[in-house]
Amino acid sequence: MLPLQMVDLKRQYQKIKPEIDAAMLQVVESAAFINGPEVTAFAKELEAYLGVKHVIPCANGTDALQIALMALDLKPGDEVITPSFTYIATVEVVALLGLKPVFVDVDADTFTMNIESVKAAITPRTRAIIPVHLYGQCADMAGLLQLSAERNIPLIEDNAQAIGGTYTFPDGRTVKTGTMGLIGCTSFFPSKNLGCYGDGGAMFTNDDALAEKLRMIANHGQKQRYYHELVGCNSRLDSLQAAVLRIKLRHLDVYCDARRYAADFYDAAFAANNHIVTPYRAPYCKHVFHQYTLQLKGINRDTLAADLAARNIPSMIYYPVSSHEQNMLKSFVEAGFSLPTTDYLNSCVLSLPIHTELTDEELKFITEGVLAAIAAQAEQV
Repeated sequence: MLPLQMVDLKRQYQKIKPEIDAAMLQVVESAAFINGPEVTAFAKELEAYLGVKHVIPCANGTDALQIALMALDLKPGDEVITPSFTYIATVEVVALLGLKPVFVDVDADTFTMNIESVKAAITPRTRAIIPVHLYGQCADMAGLLQLSAERNIPLIEDNAQAIGGTYTFPDGRTVKTGTMGLIGCTSFFPSKNLGCYGDGGAMFTNDDALAEKLRMIANHGQKQRYYHELVGCNSRLDSLQAAVLRIKLRHLDVYCDARRYAADFYDAAFAANNHIVTPYRAPYCKHVFHQYTLQLKGINRDTLAADLAARNIPSMIYYPVSSHEQNMLKSFVEAGFSLPTTDYLNSCVLSLPIHTELTDEELKFITEGVLAAIAAQAEQV
């Protein structure tokens, strides 16, 4: 058995090597490296996959979030509601633009934005809400969209970990994650469910005027070359990455199924263990398992992670420190501020390997190792 990886991109590449190599060679031979036809083609194909009118590619997922906020014409001090239990990029861009992040709690089951916490956080200065579809599970968007409409506060979906997932509304209508808010944002970082071989990102919207504005901001604020109407930035998805993404988009649903298969295997193996809480799957969401994240009960997480490493089983903590406790963001919260569920999850979550190439042999090795490590620790308590 090969050494285990949290994400095994090398094996994934080997399976699609002829397609990838041919696509990248075509770009090199064309020498159309920036804004070439591969970028346009990828945007159109992703629009069709998502069922959204506009996909605007950009350099990375953090840029996507920043450009989305820039397009809303927010003013310094305007408030943006965001979960604290998220990757730092979600909040970092808020602070970067001189806006005020307002941190809210998440649900213990879904790890996604708690709507009651959001309602309590809204003030007259609230100008945007950023739900995060964490670990591959969609936030409960029906309530958030209703709140957005009632309060006239736009939603920006952070879909970096959930591309390929779906959300089903109470009326039975099913849509792709990232397409419900005013703007959806995603990352194509290599480890993502749809990842390129470098950095990349994109924004989604069904608003024609907003799409044009997003494109302009991502391209130095210009619609016509050398005529700059807005303050923008330089954020481009290069043609080589677009070529890779075009190939991998064709495999995305199969990749998501492979992740769900691994998650099912884990769920079954851990179902009877009272020290493990397996990931909850919300009935309104088709989870795509960017991460498979356990909650540990009565077990020292650091000791367990060290024991797993000794057994050649990698693991990761996403995330050990919540955003509101990061040094660079502490000025945005008052002393003693806490988010009970977020603080609890920071102390007990642990993610196991999950990717498209895991075999039954590897899954068996991982689950048996986890159970043995937990049993050994439990005996010492």
